[in-house]
Amino acid sequence: MSLQSLRGRPVVLYAYPKDDTSGCTAQAIDFTRLKPDFEQAGVTVVGISPDSVKKHDKFKQKHELGIDLIADEDKSVLAALDVWKEKSMYGRKYMGVERSTFLIDKDGKIARIWRKVSVPGHAEEVLEAARALS
Repeated sequence: MSLQSLRGRPVVLYAYPKDDTSGCTAQAIDFTRLKPDFEQAGVTVVGISPDSVKKHDKFKQKHELGIDLIADEDKSVLAALDVWKEKSMYGRKYMGVERSTFLIDKDGKIARIWRKVSVPGHAEEVLEAARALS
């Protein structure tokens, strides 16, 4: 799947740090649970992370995820979205994905951005915004 293939319909593109970690798993499960509601609103949900296609496939199978995931191993899309950032944990600095969500209209324009996302309740908030867009 490519971002270009999604043009012509509204898209929720959510950037997340890593497959099979607690927050990322919860987020993917939430979006999967609400997938029928997004589809009813005419919106496609897609996740993107620096993980490989193989890791995405294992992640989807393990958690029975019903959403598409894009592998951005070279981080070019993540960098273009300005979500590949310097982060800090326990005083150690490293590069990683800032959990963010983009609501993109059918013309490919970003209608709304959520930065530094907190997972609980986020998918529901995005669904409400997506319904308002369509």
